[in-house]
Amino acid sequence: MDLDWSEADAAFRDEVVAFLDEKLTPDLRQAGRLMTSVYSEHEASMEWQRILHERGWAAPAWAVEHGGCDWSQTQHYIFSRESILAGAPSLSPMGIRMVSHAIAAFGTQEQKDFFLPRILTGEVFFCQGYSEPEAGSDLASLTMAAVDEGDDLVCTGSKIWTTHAAEANWMFCLVRTSKHAKKQQGITFLLIDMTTPGIEVRPLVMTSGEQVQNQVFFDGVRVPKSNVIGTIDDGWTVAKYLLVFERGGAAAAPALQVMAESAGKAAAGVPGPDGRPLIEDPLFSAKLAEAKIRTKVLEILEYRTLSAMASGKDPGPASSMLKVLATELSQKLTEITLEAAGPRGRVYQPHAARPGGPIAEFSEPAGGYVSGEQWQAVAPLRYFNDRAGSIYAGSNEIQRNILAKAALGL
Repeated sequence: MDLDWSEADAAFRDEVVAFLDEKLTPDLRQAGRLMTSVYSEHEASMEWQRILHERGWAAPAWAVEHGGCDWSQTQHYIFSRESILAGAPSLSPMGIRMVSHAIAAFGTQEQKDFFLPRILTGEVFFCQGYSEPEAGSDLASLTMAAVDEGDDLVCTGSKIWTTHAAEANWMFCLVRTSKHAKKQQGITFLLIDMTTPGIEVRPLVMTSGEQVQNQVFFDGVRVPKSNVIGTIDDGWTVAKYLLVFERGGAAAAPALQVMAESAGKAAAGVPGPDGRPLIEDPLFSAKLAEAKIRTKVLEILEYRTLSAMASGKDPGPASSMLKVLATELSQKLTEITLEAAGPRGRVYQPHAARPGGPIAEFSEPAGGYVSGEQWQAVAPLRYFNDRAGSIYAGSNEIQRNILAKAALGL
């Protein structure tokens, strides 16, 4: 594996950097820098998507005929890496990185013609209706019913932990259309217009105070069968295909390296237990050094996966391995940053950040006063949000089971 970029890739990197330097406004960079979770502030995210769409780079992983880019695997990685390093806000993955691929692979021509252009422009904004109160990691146990009534499926039940359901105008959803001995059968992949009568969205207030997640209730919601992706009762096939895109495809190491460097700079400016800068405390510096080493290891693993994919090889269980390493390392770095924040990190100051959703029952102090530095105010929000990192996109326990079977043969 050659770790040096080719001349063509280096030229592409320079093109990306120049574009980011020109188009990332100070406000957009701030929105990226002050994210409190994997989700950017909604308005900033949509503005950045608009700018990328003008350049033709909003959905580079799509097929060219649908608006994607004819990039190599290396170029995709470079674009992801440089965007993170430049502080660009993230785009919502639900439409561009997830359901769009299912629509392109399993949808009818009419579905492709309607949804794909509108996902690119942001006119259609999706949320994901998978988890239920009794079906999370064991998703095939879902029970939300969709009863066949002529040209419609009538949906009754609920979905939970639904990110940005309050902002979305469409949901891609797994519903139970029939019961079989094997629970993966009888599931249908359905697109639901969120303005349909009978839908109620109730926000869930997270420990950070943000209202990004929701529970969505369906009471006799009529959905045309023309909104089924694939075939009725075979939605599990579509869901498995989509899961590949949910767990992979972006560079995680650069963001963690930025986080580690920021933690080190912060620790150099705050006192440790003996009064000297915290960065000089042996215990703290050892934890930070270990985390930095692990970010480099993760980067090499991402390069190895990239190399395999670029040469046409199946990376195998690499997506599960990278998901475990990246999310657990991110959690460790938020712990380190919170430690560096000290007492200032205990103060609840969401107004100093750019959260991914509304803040519940919080009144901003007069004049927007912030106790301490901005990074100290953001640290606890990131800490609380990152606790979910080892659960979403398939819990890390599930990923370890996959690795045990696929890599170790257990």
